Amino acid sequence: MKLHDRDTRRAFPETARVELPPLRELGSDLLRLSPGRRLLTLALPFLWCGAYFAFAVIGWWPLAVVALVGLSFVTYGSTSHDLVHRNLGLPRAVNDGLLCVVELLAMRSGHAYQAAHLHHHARYPHPDDIEASASRRSWIGALAEGPAFQLRLWLWALHNAAQARAWVVGEGIACFALAALAVALFPMTPIALVYVALMVAGGWVIPLVTSYVPHEPHAEGELFQTRAFRGVVTSVVGLGHLYHLEHHLYSAVPHPNWPRLARRLDPYLARAGVHPVRFWF
Repeated sequence: MKLHDRDTRRAFPETARVELPPLRELGSDLLRLSPGRRLLTLALPFLWCGAYFAFAVIGWWPLAVVALVGLSFVTYGSTSHDLVHRNLGLPRAVNDGLLCVVELLAMRSGHAYQAAHLHHHARYPHPDDIEASASRRSWIGALAEGPAFQLRLWLWALHNAAQARAWVVGEGIACFALAALAVALFPMTPIALVYVALMVAGGWVIPLVTSYVPHEPHAEGELFQTRAFRGVVTSVVGLGHLYHLEHHLYSAVPHPNWPRLARRLDPYLARAGVHPVRFWF
């Protein structure tokens, strides 16, 4: 069952007696980004990557690690995510190339991510949804999925993403080559190998953060199978990205517009009986 269609009106559960509006009624401005905001979205991964190497070269390792945390966040969580959904208004070839390069910065296959994530939107909460598999486990089980998650995702895409298979194979080879280059450079400098090791280790939290935390696959109805989050603390902790229910319902909206989408949806969600998760306030 497809969870989003920008022009199709979808019904809430019958007990709610309220209807989710099509995106055109919520506002077509939700699909648009200013040129400056689009440029910033695309530039952030490269800026964080450059910051790591700049700080590492001068020996400011704590700031170098912070830069890699920022890189992990803006790749899988925002820039790469928008490229996966083709939400930035870019030509397809440009979008594909950037998805490949941006995710390679994080030592991941962008097109394996895209195949699994779009499958997630089409199939969640079915058991064959590999991306949300951690949501059906405990938080410890979700953490345990982390070390092998990207390899499992890549192997799944290799067998299931026929149209993107060349991208998936090429990106897998590129990840291996980058890791091998980092090892080869180690006698001269540890900077590249530390980069690779921290980026790979940083990806281990992805099942916990993107699958276990925002999903509730055993709940009744699509409005309750994905959590809504609200509040100042939540926004600060999630850096304005904890709008997973809204994203499931309107996946064509790019991530900078999620807060605005959430405000416009709040009256409908309240009438449907959705109680957002809040931490303190």
